[in-house]
Amino acid sequence: MIEYKIPFNRHEMRKLALEAIYQHLLLDKDIRKAIYDVMNQSNEIDGYLYSISVGTVENEDYFKDLLSGKLRKDWSFDRISLLEQAILMMGCQEILVNETPKAVVIDEAVNLAKEYCDDNAPKLINGILDTL
Repeated sequence: MIEYKIPFNRHEMRKLALEAIYQHLLLDKDIRKAIYDVMNQSNEIDGYLYSISVGTVENEDYFKDLLSGKLRKDWSFDRISLLEQAILMMGCQEILVNETPKAVVIDEAVNLAKEYCDDNAPKLINGILDTL
């Protein structure tokens, strides 16, 4: 059995939040259930993880509209992969609601995109989040 260690740094929390948000988008899973699942059903849920995950989903429609306006006219937000959508909306939550410094959020979002998305995603995510 794999023993789960609760990560304590923000980067690890963002990775878990991304996983929970992605589950929500892909499977239409309740975000609180998704958080519980990514934490291996632990009752110890980090407040930061909870805040960015739940906040992103609560503001999902607003963020989708906002981000759609940042795309080229011939693109729609739905054309972007769900993982990229999750990274972008999570970035919106952190910049606009949690008031995390934009440079920090963009750096983290680009790193997540480099780790989980195709080669073009980091540039797209950087460009869009920089316009917020």
